[in-house]
Amino acid sequence: MQKNNLDDMDRRILQVLSRDARASLQEIGKQVGLSSSPCWQRIKRMEEAGIIQGYQARIDMAGLGYGEGLIVMVTLDQHGDEVLDRFERALAEIPEVIEAYLVSGEYDYFLRLAVRDTRDYERLLREKLYKIPGLRHSVSSFVLRQLKAASVPL
Repeated sequence: MQKNNLDDMDRRILQVLSRDARASLQEIGKQVGLSSSPCWQRIKRMEEAGIIQGYQARIDMAGLGYGEGLIVMVTLDQHGDEVLDRFERALAEIPEVIEAYLVSGEYDYFLRLAVRDTRDYERLLREKLYKIPGLRHSVSSFVLRQLKAASVPL
């Protein structure tokens, strides 16, 4: 099953799940106009096909003490497979990195970080990010406000 094989009902189910992954089959079915059994069959089929890859809770980072969010764009010295792999493994070991993307364009990576405050970010830079071999340059921007968070464009 591929995305282009989804029908309108599948897309409506995905919309409900993207808003509330904990919705019951009855709630989903009511919102999309299906009974629980066919709704479950469609969800199961999309899970097995890898269209639904898992379920997550949205966490209030400030509630956990991470009052600042950052976007960090990173440029590496080199772009060989070994350098990229080493950099990506290093990022995976840093809990403050909550999202990381290899991107095209002026920068090599786009990172989203969560830190407690500016001093915590300075510590993270000195003790972790700047110690990763191959990192040439980074540009940081503090997130002032999140305007939109959506999982998929349905």
